[in-house]
Amino acid sequence: MTQRRQVIYSGNVQGVGFRYTAYTIARGFEVGGFVRNQPDGRVEMVVEGTPAELDRFLGELAEQMSGLIRSIDCRSVDRDRRPPLGQFAEFAIRY
Repeated sequence: MTQRRQVIYSGNVQGVGFRYTAYTIARGFEVGGFVRNQPDGRVEMVVEGTPAELDRFLGELAEQMSGLIRSIDCRSVDRDRRPPLGQFAEFAIRY
């Protein structure tokens, strides 16, 4: 069973390699999706995978970037009865 999550990171998360770090970490997990900067200084990530794989990936990212993240707002999209679309073959940085 796959799941889709939207995660919003705030803090000192732009201009510090956050997106590249997320991309690099994602390569070690079976996840697909994207990460991108938001105009308000936050970073948005949309990611799909099994719940266990998502937990491991997001945990690793939070650990590596812990000094820069002030808050994490994570929403499991499938809880709102919108299933994952399976549209991501890989994880990418969007500009």
